[in-house]
Amino acid sequence: MRRPAESGWLLWAALATIYIVWGSTYLAIRVMVETMPPLLAAGARYVVAGSTFWAILRIASGPERVRATPRQLAGAALIGTLLCFGGNGLVTVAERDVPSGLAALIMGAMPLWVLLMRAGHGDRVPRATLAGVAVGFAGLAVLVLPGDRPGDAPLWAVLVVVAASVSWASGAFYSPRTPLPRDALASTAWQMLFGGLGMLTVGLIAGEAGDVRAAAFSADSLIAFVYLISAGSLLAFTAFVWLLQNAPVSTVMTYAYVNPLVAVFLGWAILSEEITLTVVTGTVAIVVSVATVVRRESAGRERVAA
Repeated sequence: MRRPAESGWLLWAALATIYIVWGSTYLAIRVMVETMPPLLAAGARYVVAGSTFWAILRIASGPERVRATPRQLAGAALIGTLLCFGGNGLVTVAERDVPSGLAALIMGAMPLWVLLMRAGHGDRVPRATLAGVAVGFAGLAVLVLPGDRPGDAPLWAVLVVVAASVSWASGAFYSPRTPLPRDALASTAWQMLFGGLGMLTVGLIAGEAGDVRAAAFSADSLIAFVYLISAGSLLAFTAFVWLLQNAPVSTVMTYAYVNPLVAVFLGWAILSEEITLTVVTGTVAIVVSVATVVRRESAGRERVAA
């Protein structure tokens, strides 16, 4: 049973954390890959974050909390690959050529892909919700199809972000259907570790080791790397887990359409990324669609829970 939030300020502090921090990770990724190889940097980020989570849980609660069966570890490896590697890793690769705000908008369509997967697996999705999904994908098409893309982003890189969004949605969809470690935080630690190790392996196979020149890493890239580990993976995720236990689902899920807005604003304000008519049109369609779908779905879940 969800516990009521202990105080209003703590609830808003946790919401502000996932709004701003997760919205800013796209900017941080864009800065990080300016001088750091994308897969190796993203892999190291998740290995460090996952190891830290695992160690904290192990020290605080003993070995039983992080123990998992081979079947559960296999499930964690699958979901970690879909979320961390396929989701975040592909975005990191693409953001060498795709502005951070555009990447965030495309990734923001993730709840729409989840709904399509649900419908494809036989779940009954209301027609009004499917209509909202159609509006969102129309906005996505505006961003992907040739035209006035910001930063002259190449089509291949934009499609990589689309693939990342589908991969992240697949991880979110199959996670409840996959055997995972029972403890949510321990499961996350294992997923980060497996996803990070996968990125490191593929990065080495792809020859990124030849791009590792520590002396050439800029201070901005190193700061972004540390920020992604500490704030993006550790602080924001802790706030997210707390919110799931202390706030209505409809409130927590607002991050799905707030994050892209934060990312677009930060990209414009800090990196001078252009906001074209294409971006505005796509933003309105995707954000309105996701907001409508998330609120409908969350309201439905809360009525069932009640």
